[in-house]
Amino acid sequence: MGKLTHFDNRGNAVMVDVTDKEITERVAVAAGRIAVNEEVYAAIKDGTAKKGDVLGTARIAGIMAAKKTSDLIPMCHPLMLTKVTVDFAYEDEKRQIKCICTAKLSGKTGVEMEALTGVSVALLTIYDMCKALDRSMRISDIHLVEKTGGKSGHFIAETSS
Repeated sequence: MGKLTHFDNRGNAVMVDVTDKEITERVAVAAGRIAVNEEVYAAIKDGTAKKGDVLGTARIAGIMAAKKTSDLIPMCHPLMLTKVTVDFAYEDEKRQIKCICTAKLSGKTGVEMEALTGVSVALLTIYDMCKALDRSMRISDIHLVEKTGGKSGHFIAETSS
């Protein structure tokens, strides 16, 4: 690993200058989980939650969040994302819902933060919509699964599940 790039030689926070970087296709995939009680799991899976379509709402929230990442994280570049998807998988054994966010663009900087932000906000939206039934829900395991493009090349997390 090289030096941290978000600080100048005096230790001041700076936005990285990407002016001279090559434009490449960049894709990032992030994932995370939320563990819920039996009542919430059934309500989400059966589509009977009082606040409506939990995963549909969480999907939209995750996509919107990915698009607004630079408004939330100070040194992130505003990006013209060309694709963002948010998908969910039920994990019945543990009563967990896995969220996977993929962000894509052709540009000079990566989209890892956008994918991670999309997952985070989608999971927070599930929590918000279901908190009346279960305040003990646990959001966990938010991580970068894979990224392609750019000078650093292809990355795959060692233990992505």
